[in-house]
Amino acid sequence: MPEYDISKVFSTITLDQVVAARVPWSGVVRKGQVLRIIDLESQQAVDALFYNAHAYHERYSAQDTLVNQGAAYIGKGGRLFSNEGNVLMTVVEDTCGRHDTLAGACSCESNTVRFGHETKYMHACRENFLLEVEKYGMSKRDIVNNVNFFMNVPIMQNGELVIDDGLSAPGGFVDLRAEMDTLVVVSNCPQVNNPCNGFTPTPIRVVIGDPVSI
Repeated sequence: MPEYDISKVFSTITLDQVVAARVPWSGVVRKGQVLRIIDLESQQAVDALFYNAHAYHERYSAQDTLVNQGAAYIGKGGRLFSNEGNVLMTVVEDTCGRHDTLAGACSCESNTVRFGHETKYMHACRENFLLEVEKYGMSKRDIVNNVNFFMNVPIMQNGELVIDDGLSAPGGFVDLRAEMDTLVVVSNCPQVNNPCNGFTPTPIRVVIGDPVSI
C-alpha cells in the first residue's frame, strides 16, 4: 500500500511547499532524491516538464518514454526518458493509477480554438511554463511535451483524446525518484474550461527529500 505519512517516506526533507492554485513552481531534485506531488483537494491536474539540471538541452521526451514503456499512460514503475535516451526520473509510488503525457499543456491559443475567443486572455499552463523556464535562461522554444499528473485523458476507439474528470482523491500523490540531477518545472494547471481540474483549480503540495532506506 502507498505510504501517506511523509515521515515514513523521507529520512530528510529539503523542501516542503504548498503551491497555490494556477501558479508555476520549479526546483532541482538531486540524483537519488524523491519528489512527491500531492493533490491536496482532488482532481487537480499538474503539468510538469523535466530537464537535466546541468544541461538543459537534455529534457523530457514523451515519444521516447511511450516507446520504451510500450504503454499510453505513466504509472508506478514508469520511467521518464530524455531526448537523449537517458532516464530522468522513475515513478516509485502512485495512488492515482495513471497519468497522461499525450494531451499536452493548455495555452491561450488552444483555449481560443477549443473554447472561443472570449477565453484567449485566460491564464494557461504554457504561460506558466514560460514564466518559470525564463528563470533558467530558457525560452518558449525549450517548452516541450509534458506530463499531466492526475489528469484523466481516456483514449477512444477512434483514437480521439477526451479530457474527463480527474481520478485522484484528496491527498492523492505520485512519488518520482531522480535518476540524475533533474530540474522539474510545474504548472499547477489554471484551466477552468474543461473538467481536468473539476472546473475549480486548487493548491498542491510538493515535497523533496532523501528516501528512507529499506
